Amino acid sequence: MALLNVLVYPDVRLSQISQPVKEFSEDLRKFIRDIEETFRSFPGCVGIAAPQVGWFERIILVDISDKPKHVNHGFLILINPEITFCEGSSLGREGCLSVPDYTGKVERAKSITLKAMNQKGEKLEFQMSGYEARAVQHEIDHLDGKLFLDRLVSRRNALSKRADIPTKP
Repeated sequence: MALLNVLVYPDVRLSQISQPVKEFSEDLRKFIRDIEETFRSFPGCVGIAAPQVGWFERIILVDISDKPKHVNHGFLILINPEITFCEGSSLGREGCLSVPDYTGKVERAKSITLKAMNQKGEKLEFQMSGYEARAVQHEIDHLDGKLFLDRLVSRRNALSKRADIPTKP
């Protein structure tokens, strides 16, 4: 396994749209092990998307299980995730490994229905709400070449300098 380098804004590769995973190979499984190790190396991090480490396929990892007050599905490896239903609206502050110095206020759907596959190519479906739904929406944005900076509710007062910058140990 290996720690992967995280791309940081303004790297233009972060705006690249990722392609669907078509082959569930050993290379894919190795990449998932590497991106998981990279993800785990950032304490407090709740998600990472493949394009953040320069792999432009539709893969995200999300784990909010360290946030006990939030209902969640545990550690998730989601391949070709697709939101099939959204409901409600919620304003919240978001941060990002690829924008390490700032957080911003972003509006997201309050609850979602999500279809995806696991690393074996098996179909999954989830109902998510709250913080977990926000984290998944944030990571899917990366697959579409978007950062939370593209969704700020206001250019004037939605962006804040971050005090708790996640760092590698």
